[in-house]
Amino acid sequence: MTSMPDGDSQSSVTDRKTVHVRIKGRVQGVWFRAWTEKTASKLGLDGWVRNRRDGDVEAVFSGPADAVDRMLEAAKDGPPLARVSALDVRETEGAAPAGFETRPDA
Repeated sequence: MTSMPDGDSQSSVTDRKTVHVRIKGRVQGVWFRAWTEKTASKLGLDGWVRNRRDGDVEAVFSGPADAVDRMLEAAKDGPPLARVSALDVRETEGAAPAGFETRPDA
């Protein structure tokens, strides 16, 4: 009988990440939040998205690292009417609450 090395039992934890993102450009009034919620949910991510009064969209994506990376790559384009000029991505500690939601404006 063989057993897994202790490092492998941690892989699900170390392969997860959480990022806080500010998305800049023409990202409000173009269904960006709805697109983000749908896309993040399809990828199995936890987190949230909301409009900011300064015109940016803010989001937290949490889940498997490869899924978070795919979400960030998709967010560079966003929905068809969006024009993303920049993503400000910061990795954070911990995980977001389960599920993905659209939050009120900040």
